Amino acid sequence: MNGRIRFTLLLSAVVAAMPLSSATAQNATIKIGEINSYKAQPAFLGPYRKGMQLALDEVNEAGGVNGKKLELIIRDDNATPGDAVRAAEELISRERVDMLTGSFLSHIGLALTDYAKEKKVFFLASEPLTDKITWENGNRYTFRLRTSTYMQVAMLVPEALKMKKKRWAIVYPNYEYGQSAVSTFKTLMKAAQPDVEFVSEQASPLGKVDAGSVVQALEDSKPDAIFNVLFAADVTKFVREGSTRGLFKDRPVVSVLTGEPEYLDTFRDEVPEGWVVTGYPWQTIETPEHQAFLKSYQAAFKEYPRLGSVVGYSAIKSLAEGIKRAGSTDTEAMIKAFQGLKLTIPFGPIEYRALDHQSTMGAYVGKLGLKDGKGVMVDYRYVPGNEALPSDDVVRSLRKAD
Repeated sequence: MNGRIRFTLLLSAVVAAMPLSSATAQNATIKIGEINSYKAQPAFLGPYRKGMQLALDEVNEAGGVNGKKLELIIRDDNATPGDAVRAAEELISRERVDMLTGSFLSHIGLALTDYAKEKKVFFLASEPLTDKITWENGNRYTFRLRTSTYMQVAMLVPEALKMKKKRWAIVYPNYEYGQSAVSTFKTLMKAAQPDVEFVSEQASPLGKVDAGSVVQALEDSKPDAIFNVLFAADVTKFVREGSTRGLFKDRPVVSVLTGEPEYLDTFRDEVPEGWVVTGYPWQTIETPEHQAFLKSYQAAFKEYPRLGSVVGYSAIKSLAEGIKRAGSTDTEAMIKAFQGLKLTIPFGPIEYRALDHQSTMGAYVGKLGLKDGKGVMVDYRYVPGNEALPSDDVVRSLRKAD
């Protein structure tokens, strides 16, 4: 055999082997595409990313899932639905991810929910709170981890009713999450207290609250109590302005999310003590599952966890458990595996309901207090998610056919 023929045969063998080698390399990991508003919402999503990394490391150090390591490929959505969908398309078509997860803002979560349905790809919405993700806009390809808007408001309504206040003022960010929270609060309050009145509603652009004008408008309405849905920098501005003008003096406030350390820490010594909130009192949760998570997180990052840390960690753990149960990353197998999927997260045991694909992750409800110059949650209790959902018949009436 001459040298030219030998070289040709060798080259042919190499070329023939290349697709197999590429496929082997590609199949060596399970690729998870993650999309989120990292630049727009760093207070929550910085810790969220660390939580994901902790879970990823734990899973991979234990041998991965079904013999394969997990790989996370992250994209920023620039807080716009269009960019989120473009990122999803790039992850699916170019990066060849096996599934999608993530999103923070509700309108972006909805855009990705629609994308998952259109492209028939599995999507775990980790954080967006809008009820539409699992109800009105729900589809067979989408599941949601975080306690929804309805659930969080339903947890707070019993506390609001105990106040026996008739005239309520409301302030909220004017987009899907805020609108849904207000609608649920009004509906549940009217059902339980028919004579309730809503004397003022202040809707502010997300991230652009005019705190002075909002506080003045609320004060002018002379409410007996206030329901707040603002979060992040908006709620900090609102608290500072409201405290300066005496808006909260002898006037109770019920507030969604405000007990989460991401937002509570920004108040420093200006914490609005006594507010009734949902949140995450990481300092004093003594359950074994939370203590184990807290120890691992602090060892890895030399800081305390935020609520975002718990959500990010629990999202990756959910996907790992789902893949294990499915035995593959096939979309239909993942859907079947997630329906009724049970696992334990730092907040305790949860289940992804087959009925609407909503997890039963709960939330802590309590009051804001001040300790050693820092905001904390006091007099709190954990409310499991299944205790804050409407009846199955109501859910069926809300959820459209897949």
